[in-house]
Amino acid sequence: MAQGFDIRKRMRSIGDIRQMTRAMYLISAVKMKKARAQLARTLPFFETCRITMAQIHRMSPDVRNRYFTGHRLQKSEKRVLGYFLLTGDQGLAGAYNMNLLNAAEKRIRRDLVEKARQGLSAEARLFVAGTIGKEQLRTHGFDVDEHFTYPIDSPTYYRAREISDIIHDLFERRELHEVHVVYTVIHSAIDMRPVVTRLVPIDIGSLLEGIPPEALADRAIATQETIEFVPSPADVMDYLVQTYLRGMVYGALTEAYASEQTARMTAMDNATENAEEILERLRLESNRLRQAAITAELSEIVGGAEVLSAAEEVRRFSAHE
Repeated sequence: MAQGFDIRKRMRSIGDIRQMTRAMYLISAVKMKKARAQLARTLPFFETCRITMAQIHRMSPDVRNRYFTGHRLQKSEKRVLGYFLLTGDQGLAGAYNMNLLNAAEKRIRRDLVEKARQGLSAEARLFVAGTIGKEQLRTHGFDVDEHFTYPIDSPTYYRAREISDIIHDLFERRELHEVHVVYTVIHSAIDMRPVVTRLVPIDIGSLLEGIPPEALADRAIATQETIEFVPSPADVMDYLVQTYLRGMVYGALTEAYASEQTARMTAMDNATENAEEILERLRLESNRLRQAAITAELSEIVGGAEVLSAAEEVRRFSAHE
Protein backbone atom coordinates (compact mmCIF):
# COMPACT_ATOMS: atom_id res chain seq x y z
CA MET A 1 0.00 0.00 0.00
CA ALA A 2 2.86 2.36 0.74
CA GLN A 3 4.10 2.03 -2.82
CA GLY A 4 0.65 2.73 -4.24
CA PHE A 5 0.33 5.81 -1.99
CA ASP A 6 3.70 7.12 -3.19
CA ILE A 7 2.65 6.71 -6.82
CA ARG A 8 -0.63 8.59 -6.29
CA LYS A 9 1.25 11.35 -4.48
CA ARG A 10 3.69 11.65 -7.38
CA MET A 11 0.83 11.69 -9.87
CA ARG A 12 -0.76 14.62 -8.06
CA SER A 13 2.58 16.46 -8.13
CA ILE A 14 3.10 15.80 -11.86
CA GLY A 15 -0.48 16.89 -12.53
CA ASP A 16 0.13 20.21 -10.78
CA ILE A 17 3.30 20.74 -12.85
CA ARG A 18 1.38 19.96 -16.05
CA GLN A 19 -1.23 22.58 -15.21
CA MET A 20 1.49 25.14 -14.51
CA THR A 21 3.40 24.48 -17.76
CA ARG A 22 0.18 24.60 -19.77
CA ALA A 23 -0.73 27.95 -18.19
CA MET A 24 2.76 29.33 -18.91
CA TYR A 25 2.42 28.18 -22.52
CA LEU A 26 -0.84 30.10 -22.93
CA ILE A 27 0.56 33.23 -21.25
CA SER A 28 3.65 33.21 -23.49
CA ALA A 29 1.45 32.76 -26.57
CA VAL A 30 -0.58 35.85 -25.68
CA LYS A 31 2.57 37.92 -24.98
CA MET A 32 4.22 36.84 -28.22
CA LYS A 33 1.18 37.72 -30.35
CA LYS A 34 0.86 41.10 -28.63
CA ALA A 35 4.53 41.90 -29.26
CA ARG A 36 4.31 40.95 -32.94
CA ALA A 37 1.17 43.03 -33.41
CA GLN A 38 2.80 46.00 -31.67
CA LEU A 39 5.82 45.83 -33.98
CA ALA A 40 3.63 45.46 -37.07
CA ARG A 41 1.77 48.68 -36.22
CA THR A 42 4.95 50.75 -35.98
CA LEU A 43 6.98 49.08 -38.73
CA PRO A 44 5.75 51.25 -41.64
CA PHE A 45 7.04 54.42 -39.95
CA PHE A 46 10.55 53.04 -39.49
CA GLU A 47 10.54 51.57 -43.00
CA THR A 48 9.82 55.07 -44.33
CA CYS A 49 12.73 56.43 -42.29
CA ARG A 50 15.16 53.88 -43.76
CA ILE A 51 13.89 54.45 -47.29
CA THR A 52 14.29 58.22 -46.91
CA MET A 53 17.88 57.79 -45.72
CA ALA A 54 18.61 55.64 -48.76
CA GLN A 55 17.00 58.28 -50.98
CA ILE A 56 19.20 61.03 -49.55
CA HIS A 57 22.30 58.90 -50.06
CA ARG A 58 21.32 58.20 -53.68
CA MET A 59 20.38 61.76 -54.58
CA SER A 60 23.06 63.54 -52.53
CA PRO A 61 26.12 61.26 -52.46
CA ASP A 62 28.30 64.20 -51.38
CA VAL A 63 26.55 64.39 -47.99
CA ARG A 64 29.03 63.22 -45.39
CA ASN A 65 27.69 61.93 -42.07
CA ARG A 66 29.84 60.46 -39.30
CA TYR A 67 27.18 57.84 -38.60
CA PHE A 68 27.88 56.42 -42.04
CA THR A 69 31.61 57.09 -42.35
CA GLY A 70 32.55 56.47 -38.69
CA HIS A 71 35.11 58.36 -36.67
CA ARG A 72 38.45 59.12 -38.23
CA LEU A 73 41.04 57.38 -36.08
CA GLN A 74 44.78 57.02 -36.25
CA LYS A 75 46.00 53.49 -36.68
CA SER A 76 47.62 53.63 -33.24
CA GLU A 77 44.35 54.61 -31.53
CA LYS A 78 42.36 51.89 -29.78
CA ARG A 79 39.01 50.99 -31.29
CA VAL A 80 36.21 50.43 -28.76
CA LEU A 81 33.54 48.04 -30.01
CA GLY A 82 30.19 48.22 -28.22
CA TYR A 83 27.80 45.24 -28.11
CA PHE A 84 24.24 45.56 -26.84
CA LEU A 85 22.96 42.09 -25.91
CA LEU A 86 19.22 41.51 -25.56
CA THR A 87 18.98 38.48 -23.28
CA GLY A 88 15.90 37.20 -21.46
CA ASP A 89 14.54 38.24 -18.11
CA GLN A 90 13.48 34.73 -17.03
CA GLY A 91 14.46 31.11 -17.43
CA LEU A 92 12.31 28.16 -18.51
CA ALA A 93 12.92 29.04 -22.17
CA GLY A 94 15.05 26.08 -23.22
CA ALA A 95 18.42 26.96 -24.72
CA TYR A 96 17.29 30.44 -25.79
CA ASN A 97 19.63 32.48 -23.60
CA MET A 98 22.55 30.07 -23.90
CA ASN A 99 22.41 30.16 -27.71
CA LEU A 100 22.38 33.96 -27.68
CA LEU A 101 25.33 34.23 -25.29
CA ASN A 102 27.37 31.67 -27.23
CA ALA A 103 26.71 33.49 -30.51
CA ALA A 104 27.66 36.82 -28.93
CA GLU A 105 30.91 35.51 -27.47
CA LYS A 106 31.85 33.89 -30.78
CA ARG A 107 31.18 37.08 -32.75
CA ILE A 108 33.00 39.35 -30.29
CA ARG A 109 36.12 37.18 -30.27
CA ARG A 110 36.03 36.98 -34.06
CA ASP A 111 35.78 40.78 -34.40
CA LEU A 112 38.68 41.32 -32.01
CA VAL A 113 40.82 38.81 -33.90
CA GLU A 114 39.92 40.49 -37.19
CA LYS A 115 41.02 43.89 -35.85
CA ALA A 116 44.26 42.36 -34.62
CA ARG A 117 44.93 40.91 -38.07
CA GLN A 118 44.53 44.42 -39.49
CA GLY A 119 47.14 45.67 -37.05
CA LEU A 120 44.57 47.61 -35.00
CA SER A 121 44.17 47.67 -31.25
CA ALA A 122 40.60 47.03 -30.10
CA GLU A 123 38.57 46.20 -27.03
CA ALA A 124 34.93 45.22 -26.48
CA ARG A 125 32.41 46.77 -24.08
CA LEU A 126 29.20 44.90 -23.40
CA PHE A 127 25.81 46.33 -22.48
CA VAL A 128 23.39 43.59 -21.46
CA ALA A 129 19.63 44.19 -21.40
CA GLY A 130 17.75 41.52 -19.48
CA THR A 131 18.81 39.83 -16.27
CA ILE A 132 20.32 36.64 -17.65
CA GLY A 133 23.87 36.35 -18.91
CA LYS A 134 25.73 39.17 -17.17
CA GLU A 135 27.52 36.94 -14.68
CA GLN A 136 28.50 34.41 -17.33
CA LEU A 137 29.99 37.13 -19.53
CA ARG A 138 31.92 38.62 -16.62
CA THR A 139 33.21 35.17 -15.70
CA HIS A 140 34.45 34.72 -19.27
CA GLY A 141 36.48 37.92 -19.02
CA PHE A 142 34.28 40.46 -20.82
CA ASP A 143 33.88 44.08 -19.79
CA VAL A 144 30.17 44.31 -18.91
CA ASP A 145 28.68 47.70 -18.04
CA GLU A 146 27.13 47.38 -14.58
CA HIS A 147 24.96 50.50 -14.85
CA PHE A 148 23.15 49.41 -18.02
CA THR A 149 20.05 47.65 -16.68
CA TYR A 150 17.00 47.47 -18.90
CA PRO A 151 14.32 44.75 -18.90
CA ILE A 152 13.20 42.96 -22.05
CA ASP A 153 9.70 42.27 -20.79
CA SER A 154 6.93 44.29 -22.51
CA PRO A 155 9.16 46.46 -24.75
CA THR A 156 8.08 50.04 -25.42
CA TYR A 157 9.22 52.77 -27.78
CA TYR A 158 10.18 54.94 -24.80
CA ARG A 159 12.59 52.28 -23.55
CA ALA A 160 14.02 51.92 -27.06
CA ARG A 161 14.48 55.68 -27.21
CA GLU A 162 16.42 55.66 -23.93
CA ILE A 163 18.72 52.90 -25.16
CA SER A 164 19.24 54.52 -28.56
CA ASP A 165 20.03 57.84 -26.87
CA ILE A 166 22.73 56.05 -24.85
CA ILE A 167 24.15 54.63 -28.08
CA HIS A 168 24.01 58.07 -29.70
CA ASP A 169 25.75 59.78 -26.78
CA LEU A 170 28.48 57.15 -26.47
CA PHE A 171 29.20 57.40 -30.19
CA GLU A 172 29.16 61.21 -30.11
CA ARG A 173 31.62 61.25 -27.18
CA ARG A 174 33.81 58.79 -29.10
CA GLU A 175 33.58 56.30 -26.24
CA LEU A 176 32.34 53.76 -28.76
CA HIS A 177 33.55 53.61 -32.36
CA GLU A 178 31.33 50.74 -33.49
CA VAL A 179 28.02 49.59 -32.07
CA HIS A 180 26.43 46.19 -32.61
CA VAL A 181 23.18 44.76 -31.28
CA VAL A 182 22.82 41.04 -30.55
CA TYR A 183 19.32 39.56 -30.43
CA THR A 184 17.28 36.58 -31.61
CA VAL A 185 15.13 36.51 -34.75
CA ILE A 186 12.15 34.18 -35.26
CA HIS A 187 12.23 32.21 -38.50
CA SER A 188 9.65 29.67 -37.32
CA ALA A 189 8.27 28.27 -34.07
CA ILE A 190 11.20 25.87 -33.88
CA ASP A 191 13.84 27.94 -35.68
CA MET A 192 15.12 31.00 -33.78
CA ARG A 193 18.59 32.26 -34.58
CA PRO A 194 20.78 34.81 -32.80
CA VAL A 195 21.91 37.61 -35.10
CA VAL A 196 24.47 40.40 -34.75
CA THR A 197 23.57 43.66 -36.50
CA ARG A 198 25.88 46.66 -36.76
CA LEU A 199 24.01 49.84 -35.86
CA VAL A 200 26.80 52.37 -36.39
CA PRO A 201 28.58 53.10 -38.59
CA ILE A 202 25.46 52.53 -40.70
CA ASP A 203 25.88 50.25 -43.69
CA ILE A 204 24.03 51.95 -46.53
CA GLY A 205 23.73 48.62 -48.32
CA SER A 206 21.72 47.10 -45.49
CA LEU A 207 19.24 49.98 -45.10
CA LEU A 208 16.73 48.45 -47.49
CA GLU A 209 17.13 44.85 -46.31
CA GLY A 210 13.90 43.30 -45.12
CA ILE A 211 11.66 46.04 -46.53
CA PRO A 212 8.83 44.58 -48.66
CA PRO A 213 9.07 45.40 -52.41
CA GLU A 214 5.58 46.92 -52.33
CA ALA A 215 6.76 49.45 -49.75
CA LEU A 216 9.60 50.45 -52.06
CA ALA A 217 7.29 50.67 -55.05
CA ASP A 218 5.09 53.21 -53.27
CA ARG A 219 7.99 55.62 -52.82
CA ALA A 220 10.47 57.36 -55.07
CA ILE A 221 13.30 54.99 -54.10
CA ALA A 222 11.95 52.61 -56.74
CA THR A 223 12.05 55.32 -59.43
CA GLN A 224 14.34 58.09 -60.56
CA GLU A 225 12.18 60.92 -59.25
CA THR A 226 13.89 63.89 -57.63
CA ILE A 227 12.96 64.91 -54.09
CA GLU A 228 13.76 68.20 -52.40
CA PHE A 229 14.82 67.96 -48.76
CA VAL A 230 14.27 71.01 -46.52
CA PRO A 231 16.24 72.68 -45.04
CA SER A 232 18.96 70.48 -46.57
CA PRO A 233 19.74 66.82 -47.18
CA ALA A 234 22.44 66.91 -44.49
CA ASP A 235 20.06 68.33 -41.87
CA VAL A 236 17.37 65.80 -42.72
CA MET A 237 19.92 63.00 -42.53
CA ASP A 238 21.05 64.13 -39.07
CA TYR A 239 17.45 64.05 -37.88
CA LEU A 240 16.71 60.68 -39.45
CA VAL A 241 19.77 59.01 -37.93
CA GLN A 242 18.34 59.23 -34.42
CA THR A 243 14.95 58.02 -35.63
CA TYR A 244 16.68 55.17 -37.42
CA LEU A 245 18.56 54.13 -34.28
CA ARG A 246 15.37 54.22 -32.22
CA GLY A 247 13.54 52.17 -34.81
CA MET A 248 16.31 49.57 -35.01
CA VAL A 249 16.54 49.27 -31.23
CA TYR A 250 12.76 49.08 -30.86
CA GLY A 251 12.54 46.41 -33.54
CA ALA A 252 15.34 44.41 -31.91
CA LEU A 253 13.71 44.69 -28.47
CA THR A 254 10.35 43.54 -29.78
CA GLU A 255 11.86 40.72 -31.84
CA ALA A 256 13.94 39.53 -28.87
CA TYR A 257 10.91 39.61 -26.57
CA ALA A 258 8.75 37.71 -29.07
CA SER A 259 11.56 35.18 -29.58
CA GLU A 260 11.89 34.61 -25.84
CA GLN A 261 8.15 34.03 -25.52
CA THR A 262 8.18 31.66 -28.51
CA ALA A 263 11.08 29.71 -27.00
CA ARG A 264 9.21 29.52 -23.70
CA MET A 265 6.08 28.34 -25.52
CA THR A 266 8.06 25.52 -27.11
CA ALA A 267 9.74 24.60 -23.83
CA MET A 268 6.46 24.61 -21.89
CA ASP A 269 4.70 22.61 -24.61
CA ASN A 270 7.46 19.99 -24.44
CA ALA A 271 7.29 20.00 -20.64
CA THR A 272 3.51 19.48 -20.75
CA GLU A 273 3.89 16.53 -23.15
CA ASN A 274 6.60 15.01 -20.93
CA ALA A 275 4.36 15.39 -17.88
CA GLU A 276 1.52 13.64 -19.68
CA GLU A 277 3.84 10.78 -20.67
CA ILE A 278 5.02 10.42 -17.07
CA LEU A 279 1.43 10.48 -15.83
CA GLU A 280 0.49 7.75 -18.30
CA ARG A 281 3.35 5.54 -17.11
CA LEU A 282 2.38 6.18 -13.49
CA ARG A 283 -1.25 5.29 -14.27
CA LEU A 284 -0.19 1.98 -15.80
CA GLU A 285 2.03 1.25 -12.83
CA SER A 286 -0.76 2.17 -10.42
CA ASN A 287 -3.19 -0.05 -12.29
CA ARG A 288 -0.76 -2.97 -12.19
CA LEU A 289 -0.31 -2.51 -8.45
CA ARG A 290 -4.08 -2.34 -7.91
CA GLN A 291 -4.62 -5.44 -10.03
CA ALA A 292 -1.88 -7.23 -8.14
CA ALA A 293 -3.50 -6.23 -4.84
CA ILE A 294 -6.93 -7.43 -6.04
CA THR A 295 -5.42 -10.70 -7.26
CA ALA A 296 -3.70 -11.19 -3.92
CA GLU A 297 -6.95 -10.55 -2.05
CA LEU A 298 -8.83 -12.96 -4.29
CA SER A 299 -6.13 -15.56 -3.76
CA GLU A 300 -6.42 -15.09 -0.03
CA ILE A 301 -10.22 -15.45 -0.20
CA VAL A 302 -9.97 -18.57 -2.37
CA GLY A 303 -7.27 -19.97 -0.14
CA GLY A 304 -9.34 -19.26 2.95
CA ALA A 305 -12.40 -20.90 1.38
CA GLU A 306 -10.39 -23.98 0.50
CA VAL A 307 -9.07 -24.18 4.07
CA LEU A 308 -12.60 -23.90 5.46
CA SER A 309 -13.84 -26.49 3.00
CA ALA A 310 -11.04 -28.88 3.98
CA ALA A 311 -11.78 -28.31 7.67
CA GLU A 312 -15.47 -29.05 7.08
CA GLU A 313 -14.58 -32.29 5.32
CA VAL A 314 -12.38 -33.30 8.22
CA ARG A 315 -15.16 -32.51 10.68
CA ARG A 316 -17.69 -34.51 8.74
CA PHE A 317 -15.33 -37.42 8.41
CA SER A 318 -14.62 -37.36 12.13
CA ALA A 319 -18.36 -37.24 12.97
CA HIS A 320 -19.10 -40.17 10.63
CA GLU A 321 -16.58 -42.31 12.40
